[in-house]
Amino acid sequence: MSPAVARRALLGGLCLALYCLCQADKSWRPVFLPDEFQKKVQCSGPCDFMTAAGDHGLSSVGRPQEKDASQLSGKHEWKKLIMVQHWPETVCEDVQNNCRDPPDYWTIHGLWADKSETCNRSWPFNLEEIKDLLPEMRTYWPDVIHSSPNCSHFWKHEWDKHGTCAAQVDALNSQKKYFSRCLDLYKELDLNSKLLKLGIKPSINYYHIEDFRDALARVYGVIPKIQCLPPRQGEEVQTIGQIELCLTKDHQQLRNCTEPEEPPALGQEVWPVDVAAEGLRVCEDGPVFYPPPKRTKH
Repeated sequence: MSPAVARRALLGGLCLALYCLCQADKSWRPVFLPDEFQKKVQCSGPCDFMTAAGDHGLSSVGRPQEKDASQLSGKHEWKKLIMVQHWPETVCEDVQNNCRDPPDYWTIHGLWADKSETCNRSWPFNLEEIKDLLPEMRTYWPDVIHSSPNCSHFWKHEWDKHGTCAAQVDALNSQKKYFSRCLDLYKELDLNSKLLKLGIKPSINYYHIEDFRDALARVYGVIPKIQCLPPRQGEEVQTIGQIELCLTKDHQQLRNCTEPEEPPALGQEVWPVDVAAEGLRVCEDGPVFYPPPKRTKH
């Protein structure tokens, strides 16, 4: 038997075996097949085959770009969304990364579902789905840690961990909807302009954390969550790093981030797992440093 014939026989047998297994157990689905199989195996039947493609070599064939919310609920229950923005200079300080000219404005960290993360490992990030958003993404949602020019490492992390959970809501049930809504919220909330109008801007002089809390509560009408980088050895005060504004689940309307009867939220990982960071904490009462961006001399 020639190698070509043997190969076709092997592929045909594999296809038949997979089809039979699908018929025997309707709940079973093959998860991944190598590229050479996905190009040549042409099986009919109820099995959904997964192909290798996408950001980490994983994508799906026949997978709808939108999900029904009922398919994504269950053990991953959550009650509110958290729109998270961070101060790039503090990001660089936290991970001790020699960032080159980080943005001098607040940028998007992500849109998180509280008490829930990584809700669907079989729904991989696909940069192609948001390609028309890239100009705004690079401006308002940059990755100040990694050097990837298209920031996809950071966006993939946010989609995998948080977007797949937020997708329980119909308005966020695709990658395009999730990232588009996040950009819209960033512009609607307009945190940068709000702080400047209140006279709060980066300074070598310290603020009091209440300056931020009171100003944000007055402007937005809700209680935010503000996180700081604790002082390191030799430093006097905490450094502001992140501001979270909370939203209702279904309509993304502003709401308080904390309620008296509400249990503590699931601890959120601040940066992707490949980054060594000390991490931010809820700011303590007292002085706080709002660091001016460092500029590289050209």
